[in-house]
Amino acid sequence: MSAAINDYLQQASLLRLLAVMVLVILPHMMRLPVWETALLTAVMGWRVLAALRQWRMPPRWLKIGITLLAFAGVQMSFGRTHGQVAGVALFVAMLVLKLMEMRERRDVMIVVFLMYFILFTHFLYSQEIWTILYLLVCASAITAVLAEASHPRSALTPKVSLQLGARMVLLSLPLMVVMFILFPRIPGPLWGLPSDTGASGRSGLSDSMAPGDISNLILSDELAFRAEFQGRQPARNELYWRGPVFWHYDGRRWSSQFRGEAWRPPEVSFSGEPLRYEVIMEPYGGNWLLALDLPAPVGLPKDSLLNADYSLVSRRKIQDRRLYQLESFTSYRLQPELRPFLRQIATSLPKGFNPRTAALIEQWRAASDDDAEIVNRALRHFRQEPFAYTLQPPPLGSDAVDDFLFETRRGFCEHYASSFTVMMRMAGIPARVVTGYQGGEINELGGYLQVRQSDAHAWSEVWLPERGWVRVDPTAAVAPDRIERGLQDALGEADGLPGYLARRTNLKLWFEARWDLANALWNRWVLGYGPEFQRELLSKIGIRDWGQMILALTILLTAAMALMGLLMLRNARPQQAQDAAQQIWRRTLARLHRAGFSPHAGEGPKDFIERVSEACPAWKSSLTRLLHHYLLLRYIGRDAIAQSDHGALRRAAMAVRRDMRQSPSGA
Repeated sequence: MSAAINDYLQQASLLRLLAVMVLVILPHMMRLPVWETALLTAVMGWRVLAALRQWRMPPRWLKIGITLLAFAGVQMSFGRTHGQVAGVALFVAMLVLKLMEMRERRDVMIVVFLMYFILFTHFLYSQEIWTILYLLVCASAITAVLAEASHPRSALTPKVSLQLGARMVLLSLPLMVVMFILFPRIPGPLWGLPSDTGASGRSGLSDSMAPGDISNLILSDELAFRAEFQGRQPARNELYWRGPVFWHYDGRRWSSQFRGEAWRPPEVSFSGEPLRYEVIMEPYGGNWLLALDLPAPVGLPKDSLLNADYSLVSRRKIQDRRLYQLESFTSYRLQPELRPFLRQIATSLPKGFNPRTAALIEQWRAASDDDAEIVNRALRHFRQEPFAYTLQPPPLGSDAVDDFLFETRRGFCEHYASSFTVMMRMAGIPARVVTGYQGGEINELGGYLQVRQSDAHAWSEVWLPERGWVRVDPTAAVAPDRIERGLQDALGEADGLPGYLARRTNLKLWFEARWDLANALWNRWVLGYGPEFQRELLSKIGIRDWGQMILALTILLTAAMALMGLLMLRNARPQQAQDAAQQIWRRTLARLHRAGFSPHAGEGPKDFIERVSEACPAWKSSLTRLLHHYLLLRYIGRDAIAQSDHGALRRAAMAVRRDMRQSPSGA
């Protein structure tokens, strides 16, 4: 290695810096393209070998070439070099490539501060509890490297520097809490980029539905939302969480008909007592807000509306966790009068598809003019024929409903909802498909409901005279256990039951319940701490506007910084006699005084020990070791930090005492 390299960049220190760098960027390495991971691993491996074998730094042309290749690779992989994913990939590459020109301690400082910045980018992907704990560990490790680099010629051990880094991070936690509570919050996601969140596709709430969409979603056990009821807890078969409603069918795929704010919600009359509840919805990149059955049109969440099919939608995409309260009814009469143009939309079908199903429905219609009887006839058909509920259905052809009803007879909820709705439209009965979630799992510790992606579901709604839109779930006719007890009771392993449901044990459920409760509290009190929550909390202690908030923040931060400054001044004073290192030193001075040696006025420890060593060569070795450890504790480290070095100081003092006994004259 070049002689110009600073003393800090010795092998051991450099290897520790590289270890901390790997710790900081490791979560990002799992998200990077394969080529970038390989490049960064090769650069770090080369830097280790360069330190161990004393290689020279690469020439300027090579460094420029590799940097340009990294830029080009990010551009080709992501189509840009800015934004959340591409920007982080480029920033991580630049951090690691900095190793190729790290020659002096100044370069080390740059790397350290770049690693601090990298910590913030982890919040763009996750704000879970484990992320916070992991980043606190990373911050302590980076601060330890900073402390070590700030004392390049001192003897700070790795243990001492790590203790110092952890102590500084712990001391900063009260300031973090004050800033978190009092710093003015802004609406919207703090750790997300609206055009680059990558959140879409994580939820089943989509603009369309085709056979296989929801069954693929069931393979994920990600949380969709949590709901906590005030008062009565609905039965499981009442837990239909309404999402997108589909009107248009092209022969295979269903899609939405109504978009925007131009369509007013239809007439509805409620009966019975409302259910009051609170929802904390996970981000997914769409606009639908989940509501139980039909929500009351009053007290809706801010920036939301009910559209023409009574779906609750947000005016802005759900890119951060959304907390809202609702009232819903499970007994109602929705749109008892159907306008002609809506009837036309709700009975339209593409021509030339599914002739066998059309012939069957024609027979049913010839036998009865009652729409309700046709609905019941279709449900009996699903119950009596050998239909199977499975996550592994055979593929369907162009006449998807014919193939499903007469050939395969194996499908998931979207197959049954889609085919039933088509059958109703063939009979002239207005019908539409509704998607969302059904059921959920109660967390007994927290008393709230957990609804996961595995609870995704599709059902139908038919319009009947004088009754309006009525929910009909054909899946319940084939697999009633799915509605009454859940997916794990309705499917077996042969039907494609996901492994995470098949492997659930009592012990696993015990841990899952407690971990989810911790996450629920974290989401509510930390991640859910938005502008409304902040105003509500601070108003309880008399802070009601931004001016008072900023004043309180300034006063508390000033007081905290003043307190930390006083502590630093106190620690900067010479150690008192009661400190362990000073006590050992004073006892040794007392022994030397009895032997006839005392410090002169203004004579420091180093000069005094050198004078005694010249007079008594037999004591020189032990006295030199004593001086080294004493200076380390008193003037380089801190007594409270370098506890491990007190043992070495005591052993050196014992060696001095032993030498003085064996050679009283020191000759």
